[in-house]
Amino acid sequence: MKRTMTILCLSLLCYAGFAQDNPLDAAKEAAKAVENYTQKEEEPAPVPSYWKNSFQFDLGLNQTGLFNWAAGGYNTLTIRTALDAQMNYARDLTNWNNRLQMEFGFLYSSDKPWPLFQTSSDRIYLESKFSYQTSSTSKWKYTAGLDFRSQFAPSYKYNTPVGEGGSAIKDPTVDDWKNARELKSSFLSPAYTNLALGIEWVPTSWLDINISPLTGGFTIVTEGTLRNSYGMPEIQEAAGTEGKIYRPYAFQFGAQVKTDMKFVVNNVFKFETQLVLFTDYLHEPYLRVNWDNRIEWQLSRLFKIGVNTWLIYDPWIKTEKAHGVQFKESAAISFTYTFEPVHRHRRKL
Repeated sequence: MKRTMTILCLSLLCYAGFAQDNPLDAAKEAAKAVENYTQKEEEPAPVPSYWKNSFQFDLGLNQTGLFNWAAGGYNTLTIRTALDAQMNYARDLTNWNNRLQMEFGFLYSSDKPWPLFQTSSDRIYLESKFSYQTSSTSKWKYTAGLDFRSQFAPSYKYNTPVGEGGSAIKDPTVDDWKNARELKSSFLSPAYTNLALGIEWVPTSWLDINISPLTGGFTIVTEGTLRNSYGMPEIQEAAGTEGKIYRPYAFQFGAQVKTDMKFVVNNVFKFETQLVLFTDYLHEPYLRVNWDNRIEWQLSRLFKIGVNTWLIYDPWIKTEKAHGVQFKESAAISFTYTFEPVHRHRRKL
């Protein structure tokens, strides 16, 4: 580079000297030409970036304190954290969208001894979808999608501790509560993973409907005591043993329809919903439903009001209610921070 600049400078000086009678004017013009060339050379040539990434972190805190409160109640402390990370690639007719949603929250209540915490929210949801648009003007895409659902930590149902005579213990200890609790879920118990091949219809920017007639996946339950509750098949070879033994996984192969809608109003109000319907070809026909909703109202750059709901219907899961519909909602004012990396221009080589 330096050698090129030196040759350029000498060439300009020689040319200007022969072209003009005044050497001083020639030197000035040569210096100006070199400066313009250098500025032009140093400007980075923009390189298109095909990735668009964003990371949103939420932290919510809720505390209730009571002192001599006649109406009763308990001192409580609830903390919830959430991360929503997206990494999306788009180039020509090809798209690859990835999204990871993670939530974890715990609750402490003074009716149980310290440090006995209960999980209030616990969720891992990973989506990855590769799509190829049939043409630049078409609203249809060929798709291949992979998703995974599970949770981080064990979750328990806390039953009232009872003594040997069957009566409730007056002042139960931490060990008494632990002995009386009932495990409901844990990491990979359950977990759901699917690989779906199909087509996607995108009529507008806020709606897409994915139809996957070839969808295969596993329901995984690593905890042996929970396998029966989540409908794992019984191992026939062990039927003669004492008690029943269930497999840690079950394979399903069927069809899936996934609908995503997202509305954004002035970057302040956001509504997002996803409905996933799945039916199995291999077993007795049934319909599995996962319906997630998210409403966000951005109060300021760092604070928002959020309402989330989750509805699940899975006939394989044994619940306390006969209909088997599971529903959960969460509402909170939380601190939120969104980080979107800036893609800098790079010099072309």
